[in-house]
Order: sequence, then C-alpha cells, then structure tokens
Amino acid sequence: MQAAKDRPGLDAAKARRGRPSAHVVLYRPEIPQNTGNIGRSCVATGAKLWLVGPKGFEITNTRLKRAGMDYWQHLACEEVDSWSQLQQQLPTPRQWVFSRFAKRPLWDAPLQAGDAFVFGCESAGLPPDILDPDSPYAVNLPTLPEVRSLNLATTVGIVLYQLLARCPEARPFGTASDLANLAAADDPASTPFQDPS
Repeated sequence: MQAAKDRPGLDAAKARRGRPSAHVVLYRPEIPQNTGNIGRSCVATGAKLWLVGPKGFEITNTRLKRAGMDYWQHLACEEVDSWSQLQQQLPTPRQWVFSRFAKRPLWDAPLQAGDAFVFGCESAGLPPDILDPDSPYAVNLPTLPEVRSLNLATTVGIVLYQLLARCPEARPFGTASDLANLAAADDPASTPFQDPS
C-alpha cells in the first residue's frame, strides 16, 4: 500500500482540517438536543461552533451529550457571554444572519470559506439589533407556505453542506480522493476509494 505521506492531496486535506471551514454561531440556544446535533454537523464539516449566552441548558446536559454522541470531544467550540464579546473574538467580519423574515435566499448569497453563520434561539430568533431583514447579509431558507420554518439543526446542516458544495476550498477533506486517503491513513487495512471520474 502507498505510504500516507506519498498520497497526492493528503497534506493539503490535512492542512484544511487545521482551520474551520465555517463558524456556526448559536445566539442564546434553548434546546440541548438541537445544539448536540449541530455540534455533530460541525465536527462532520470542520466548522467551529460558537455559543452566545445565556443558554437555556448546561453543556453537561445529558440530552445534549446524547445528541452529540461521541463526536462532542472532537468539536471546536467556544462559549461567549454576549453578542459584543462574540464580535470581539469572531475572526471574520462576514456574518450571515438567518431568519425566515430575511429577503435574500441562501442560494443567492456569495458564500466563502470561513464565513460565519448566525442563528437565533429556537423560540424567538434573533433580536432586531442583530437582524435587519433587508441587510444583504440576512438570508433565509425558503419553504412552501405550509411550513413556517425548519428545525434549527436541520437548517444548520443544510447551510454547512451548501457551503462545502459551493466552495471546495472550505472542504476539510478536499476531494473524494483526499477523503479516501485520510480514511486510509487512519485505517491502514481499509481499501482505497476509487474515484469513478
């Protein structure tokens, strides 16, 4: 089997894993299961999770841990006490705020690797001092009128994979071949994936 260090693209894919593909911001999250599932999606996509307090639960909550399962230990997560503290620490000024009241659909937003995606609490969304529905950085996920909004964890998953689909440079695992090489490097007995293209 080819040595891991000799596999093309492996070093680039590992380097991508060292920086977040995106920043997911949960403003005053209330439901631990949602946060646990969002944490799992962040681990899967190489995103960093930011929790803006106060939260409606403790990180030790068993429902959060159950939803995040054994992935939580791999999560890049930072907690801040307020919106102003987040603004001081978040490393990107490109912050997409999500609301069903926003005028711009997600697919019209020019996403970039490392962007921040801001989501409000489950019961009230984002406050007016954070959300301006007419801002070009305010986006929504359109739905048919029978559905008021999607589950928060579902929305975050859609957004993260939309970013990875549109921005290859955001992918922590690079191409399909890079992903296979990473898996094979972790498991020498694994059979390398053959890219059909």
